[in-house]
Amino acid sequence: MTTKAARYADLLDDARCEGNWADVPELVRKVRKHDPARECLTLTAETECAISKVTAAGTQPTDLDVPNRLPKLMAVIEAETRPEERFQAQVCVGWLHWVVGDYTLALERLPKSLNEQYPDIDPANTASEWTSVCALKAAYLRANCLMRDGHRIPALSALQKGLPSLDRVWGGHGIRKQLRYWSELFLTEHCMLTSEALHNSEISLDDPNSISSFRSWAKYWKIMSAPVTGGFGFKGSVPRRRIWNEYYLALSRILENDLPYPTGQAEKMVEDMSARSQLRVELQRAEAAYQALLLGETAFPRADEERAEIETFIKQVMMNWSILCGRGWSEQDLGQGGRDLLSRTVLDTLYSAATRTYHSTAILRSLFNVHLSVAEFDLAFKALDSYLDIVKKGKARVAKTGHPEPSLDDDKAALETMSQGIMMLCSYGHQQAAEKARHLGAELEDWLSKLPHNVQENGTPAIAEDKEESEVHSDAPPPQTVALAWQAIGLSHAHWSRVTTEAGSRAEIQSKAIRCLRRSLAPEFGRSKDVRSFFSLGLLLAERRELATAIELVRSALIAVHGFEEDYNLFYGPYWQERSLIPLWHLLALLLSARQDYVMAARACEGALEQFKDPTVLFGKSDSGFRSEHLNDAEAKAAPSRGLIDDMSDEEKVGILDVKMTQVALIELMEGPDVAVNASYELLTLFSRLFGSIDVQQQALKPPAVAEPPKTARTFKGSIFGSRADRSRPPTRQVSNATLGEKTVAVRPATSHTIAPSIAPAVQVTAENGDGRERSGSVGTQKTRRSESGRRNSLKKKTRSGSQRRRSSSAGGLSHQATVVGDSDSTDHDFFSASGRRLQSRVANSSRGRTLSSLNSYLSTNSKYTDDSELSTDISFTLPHLLPLIKFPKDKEKTQRTAILIKVWLMIAGFYRRAGMLEDCKGAVAEAQKLVHTLESEMAKDPASGPGSTRGPAWGEKKSIDELWGDVYSELGLLALAKETPYVARTDFESALTYYPDHPAAIVGLSNILLDIYSEKLLPTPAIPPLDGHEIFDDMRPTKGGSSSTTLKTLPYTPLGLVSDLSTAEALSAEADEKETAKAVGSGSDPEDEDELPEPYKAFHLPLIDRLAARDRAFTLLSGLTRLGTGWDYSDAWFALARAHEENGQVEKAREVLWWCVELEEAMGVRDWRSLAAGGYII
Repeated sequence: MTTKAARYADLLDDARCEGNWADVPELVRKVRKHDPARECLTLTAETECAISKVTAAGTQPTDLDVPNRLPKLMAVIEAETRPEERFQAQVCVGWLHWVVGDYTLALERLPKSLNEQYPDIDPANTASEWTSVCALKAAYLRANCLMRDGHRIPALSALQKGLPSLDRVWGGHGIRKQLRYWSELFLTEHCMLTSEALHNSEISLDDPNSISSFRSWAKYWKIMSAPVTGGFGFKGSVPRRRIWNEYYLALSRILENDLPYPTGQAEKMVEDMSARSQLRVELQRAEAAYQALLLGETAFPRADEERAEIETFIKQVMMNWSILCGRGWSEQDLGQGGRDLLSRTVLDTLYSAATRTYHSTAILRSLFNVHLSVAEFDLAFKALDSYLDIVKKGKARVAKTGHPEPSLDDDKAALETMSQGIMMLCSYGHQQAAEKARHLGAELEDWLSKLPHNVQENGTPAIAEDKEESEVHSDAPPPQTVALAWQAIGLSHAHWSRVTTEAGSRAEIQSKAIRCLRRSLAPEFGRSKDVRSFFSLGLLLAERRELATAIELVRSALIAVHGFEEDYNLFYGPYWQERSLIPLWHLLALLLSARQDYVMAARACEGALEQFKDPTVLFGKSDSGFRSEHLNDAEAKAAPSRGLIDDMSDEEKVGILDVKMTQVALIELMEGPDVAVNASYELLTLFSRLFGSIDVQQQALKPPAVAEPPKTARTFKGSIFGSRADRSRPPTRQVSNATLGEKTVAVRPATSHTIAPSIAPAVQVTAENGDGRERSGSVGTQKTRRSESGRRNSLKKKTRSGSQRRRSSSAGGLSHQATVVGDSDSTDHDFFSASGRRLQSRVANSSRGRTLSSLNSYLSTNSKYTDDSELSTDISFTLPHLLPLIKFPKDKEKTQRTAILIKVWLMIAGFYRRAGMLEDCKGAVAEAQKLVHTLESEMAKDPASGPGSTRGPAWGEKKSIDELWGDVYSELGLLALAKETPYVARTDFESALTYYPDHPAAIVGLSNILLDIYSEKLLPTPAIPPLDGHEIFDDMRPTKGGSSSTTLKTLPYTPLGLVSDLSTAEALSAEADEKETAKAVGSGSDPEDEDELPEPYKAFHLPLIDRLAARDRAFTLLSGLTRLGTGWDYSDAWFALARAHEENGQVEKAREVLWWCVELEEAMGVRDWRSLAAGGYII
């Protein structure tokens, strides 16, 4: 073959590849002239040119002159020796049959695969470009012929065999017009057939090659090095965005069903990237491509148009988002940025979609959910307001005109959205949010009353008497949605009962909440075992002192049959059933403690964590004991062991911490504060394990430098809770904020008060970090002072012998410092059983592992028939409605965790104070004070915070900075009372009320001091300092003995000018009382004596007007507190109010208040009910 012939042959091949069919006849003539032997090439090119002209012009196939062309082609194929030209001719014959409609012959004549027929030809390197085009053409035509007879799977197999022909495209060689055309045509057919097969369940997504066609489609557009192009690839084809949509839907189905990641044709990514991370990246790419095409090709609708495709896309985006940002996926699977970045991307998608729709309720509903997830509550509830406004108007318009609106949400979606809004308002809002939730609840109840199947009478569930009444209207929401709505209404009433200041209506509001929650549990709604309803209802009944009913409810929820654990892990997270029951176990423990069954209450605390069987499931594994260097190096390279708590939200972690606090509260109650005080280190270590370390600006408390004990091989469990052999060794020093979070944390210094070292985390027993659950009795005569806790006092009387045995056995070990060599359970991380073993004097006969069974048997034998027994007929576990997982910003999250640490430090201070370790108490308060200073300084640096930002808590904050200052100063006031310095305590309580005027503990403490001033149990401070240099105590109690002379030799207790003889003081006090009585009845007295104040050094009591002012102020403070939601069930406040009534001469009122106080005390748990569910009703 001459050089000219070769050049003309190359030009002919170029013309075919570019689709320049007008130049082909002339080039065929020149090749025939210079190289007559290549008749197969020229005849094939001539036939292809004719077919292309016929198909492009749309003329009749008869113009092809098939009877003459076909025999010539068959003859040259038989004589051809060049493999590529022979293959091209075979494809041309099959194409010719296909064009004329002879599909059976076309299927017979078309080659099955280039690799099968000519394995020596490499499509990427050795084969010509036109050979690759012919191979793709053959695969496409074979699949088309097979599909005409409905053979989808063989068609897919034919296309699968043609995939190697795309290697030339993937190789990056020159891609000309015909190769681009047939590649897209081939991939389009392959993708659409795959999509149809997936929809018809003919192939499974479990197949590794199930989405290889879509990956080839995405790779094709990536090779093109151009933006994804929309429109139609060729005449009669589907839109390109349809293929991207099918790709996106296939990946979404893999995500929704949690299927294995298909590896066929997968793009290579980072080596250590997990399968879930690869799926997320691929899903985001497909979503971005489809979104760009969809929004680019969609215009803003006219009045009579709908945008169903956009709303369907948004629905799928939200479904994928709810899984990716849910509890089943961890932050590691979401890559850099985590849930926050992913949610921000979804927000951009939603706002872009809003520009192509008009008043789309689906988009507004989605905006509400996603803004909530990134803690943008203001924007979220603005979206909710707009959503409700559009839905209400749309429903009214449909009811008036009778024309349905497809884009308008149905009743089911609207009811679920309103219910979710109420729950979010109650969970993360405060006063204004509670009012909004109340109004939404009223609207929701009105909506339910208008539903066709919802018949209600006096707020009780409607019971279907016959089939006609039980029939549900076709457009009515499902019963589960109605149950959810009643649950939300009940929660709005319950939350409002705590917030309202109308004390007279609180009982009725609670009754409404109970009725609504009971209705949500009605069997006809199918949610008779909803954990959230059971918890809220049980908590409400506990607050109303209906303990038997509450215990029965909690018991029925805990013994419900659990199943389908694996089916819902993707949405609810692993061990979701056990995690949802932790608040119920905590509630059960408090209920049992209120019934004074403290042993079973302690077992309930253990049961909350025994659900997980192995403690390492919850807390992960950690190394223990000695390891060689090479093992340590190998462990360092491996990923750290993670537990469930590493993927839990802060709300769940707080729930675990609260269960631990309740368990140690029981220990303090049964063993005394001397035993529980040593557990402060363990509580701080548990906090560090749950939340990490908290940085502070400066160290306010400098612990003394004490030599550390010898290093011993201890387990992680032993380092946090100690061990049996470790109990006799006292801690070395107190933990400060500076050391919290480090791997090795020194503990508080051993003091003379330290008895047996504890293995339980520290907790403020019966006091929630100063918010009003602390006994603060009179500062006057000790005989009239109330005990710190009536419950602790009564229990000590009952179990004094057991306590003494515990003390004697533990105190005897103080002289011997035990050395821990090892631990039998080296991998045990049971954070709760160690504290349970501390109660060995009471639960020695109970064995771990039988906690659940023993509790069930106990509750079943001790439960009585209650009004809620009908709720226990169904024993199936019901899924709670899933709420969005809120991800707060880093600074906000740090603020919340710091507030939790402040609460822990104040609880530790309460331990020290009740144990008599007042200096240690002062140090713990100093640590809390330092943390509040840090929060305040960070708030001042934030430009977004205004001057009054510390006054009230923001969204998601349980307490504001001012409330935290109130807690700190309240604890300082209680410390001053323990030091018998009531005037210092008064100053601290006044400071607390300056920051937070409604602080319960500060109000009670200050009121008791004011009443002591009125009753003259607390005398005024001296106006003149002592003359002999003796210290003057500020409690100023009169001495019981001494000289009757009015000349004072020493002034240890009394002010200057006050007589030291007790009888003289009593006589003067009686005389003053007579003057007050005479003044009260209007008897004659010298007005000059009343108005004239004595000289300061002659004064022995305050003027009457000051004392009356003190009494009236105490009465006013207490009256206001007992009307608030934080003080209506605060027995200490009522007890102080009874005293105020008594001091005012209102004996009957005082007696009535005291009976109410007794009723509150009899049904009060070891901790306040507000320690459950972060102070709310929603879990």
